[in-house]
Amino acid sequence: MTRTDLSRPPPGIDSSYAWMRLAISMLLATIGGVGMWAVVVVLPAVQAEFGIDRAAASMPYTATMVGFAAGNVLVGRAIDRMGYWMPALLSSVALAAGFLLAALSTSILQFTLAQGLLIGVGTSAIFGPLIADISHWFNRRRGVAVTAAAAGNYLAGTIWPTIMPTLMKAEGWRFTYAAIGIVCLVTMVPLVLMLRRGAPEAAAAGSPGSRLVQPISLSPATLQVLLVVAGLGCCVAMSMPQVHIVAYCMDLGYGVAHGADMLSIMMAAGVVSRLASGFVADRIGGVKTLLIGSVLQCLSLFFYIPFDGLASLYVVSLVFGLSQGGIVPCYAIIVREYMPAREAGQRIGIVMMATIFGMAIGGWMSGWIYDLTGSYAAAFLNGIAWNLLNILAMVLVLWKAKHRTAAAV
Repeated sequence: MTRTDLSRPPPGIDSSYAWMRLAISMLLATIGGVGMWAVVVVLPAVQAEFGIDRAAASMPYTATMVGFAAGNVLVGRAIDRMGYWMPALLSSVALAAGFLLAALSTSILQFTLAQGLLIGVGTSAIFGPLIADISHWFNRRRGVAVTAAAAGNYLAGTIWPTIMPTLMKAEGWRFTYAAIGIVCLVTMVPLVLMLRRGAPEAAAAGSPGSRLVQPISLSPATLQVLLVVAGLGCCVAMSMPQVHIVAYCMDLGYGVAHGADMLSIMMAAGVVSRLASGFVADRIGGVKTLLIGSVLQCLSLFFYIPFDGLASLYVVSLVFGLSQGGIVPCYAIIVREYMPAREAGQRIGIVMMATIFGMAIGGWMSGWIYDLTGSYAAAFLNGIAWNLLNILAMVLVLWKAKHRTAAAV
């Protein structure tokens, strides 16, 4: 075998098909990602219709995130064994059914169950499992591919909150939910069927075309725990603006439309941040890239406290989106850098579960703090404290990685 043959990537990896698969994955995530954001937009309408307080109205979001978290692990394990398309197909059908049943709910309990058991679990296939799947198809541009696939979730957060208020104003939230369910069914099933090709065996086996696992002076279990702690901390902090920006704008007298616009701006900026972080991670590694984003997110959370004017909130939401968008995909990059490829689906799923639990806990906790204090100021401070926990955990990972590298030299 010649030197040229050895340097050539295995069939499928970094190929034109891999890029086409990435484009399909991004479109699938953009459509299916509505499962994470729809409940945020309808939160005020659901609260008013069922006559409940802010904390209770936040529970459907928390249930969605719990189902989303569990689905990331369960579907992640399934794709390690079965490939991506079959688990994703079942999840897409569950997502569509969840929206249709939620539209028919007659109590907050029924609405919450539909959000958690069907919408949350169904949406999971387009996040951690999708990221794990696409990571097998790239070597040279793995960071870009992973963050691009993850960006579909934020594209969903950009597009759907812009569309939904207009439809809700004309037809109500129930009609809007039913329409979303139909759209998900007729678009996602054909897209999933286009991804039936299995991941390259050479990538999973660690062939010459694949990256070597990097050394770190932490056991896989310890590294997993630190990533779980970091993921929980960053996403409790992240959830404060993402979950409550619409309700926050209503409290300030700016209305639902402005809040939805700010959420869209936040998500659009997050797309830019995610793509940029992929290029950065391919050069300096996932740990350093994650730390940069986490520190910037912490700083941007401080800005929400003194700046509550309409124009100021638009600017701060833009800054927040640019700061935090690349954080979560970096966990997947770190898993692929320091852990075996054959465990990617489950390992990434566990970390994504932690980040989603962080969003779920943070979304509820912020509503609870608001009910307790009558203000969101304390909720922002709570988010900052959790963000500092994330930074501490990742500094430890970075130190252990450098320590092992220095020892090897």
